Amino acid sequence: MLIGNVGKDPEVRYLDNNPNSSDNAKVASFTLATTERYRDRSGEPHENTEWHNIVAWRRSADVVEKFVRKGTQLYIEGKLRTRSWNDQTGNKHYTTEVIVDNLQLLGKRGEPSGQPQAPQYQQQYQTSYQQPQGLAAEAPAAPAQEGASDDLPF
Repeated sequence: MLIGNVGKDPEVRYLDNNPNSSDNAKVASFTLATTERYRDRSGEPHENTEWHNIVAWRRSADVVEKFVRKGTQLYIEGKLRTRSWNDQTGNKHYTTEVIVDNLQLLGKRGEPSGQPQAPQYQQQYQTSYQQPQGLAAEAPAAPAQEGASDDLPF
């Protein structure tokens, strides 16, 4: 599980070169920075930033393509995969990636508060409700008064 900020705009690729194909698998890759902040024994603040290579497939890649940009804050659940390859000179290289199982948009760094990162994404799934005509609207509940008891255990 990681919470961090996207380091650069994601790179989206299609396994088939035709992006209009309906059965075409999509993959998105990007980097995610996670930062650990702590104070040492003397009270001096320290910060340690770690960069992670993230790979999202199919539906997760669709969300990444539409809504994720540099600076977007994300929550990611996934599994680690290490792979290796040989370069042109024959040297072996290794990379470890996080393969996304679950991805949630949290916001964007530096964005003014009260303005979500992807309102279009949230609005797609909201439904509107209109009260049928002829029904009287209920009166709003009276505000809780100080000292009023309720049956909550805390």
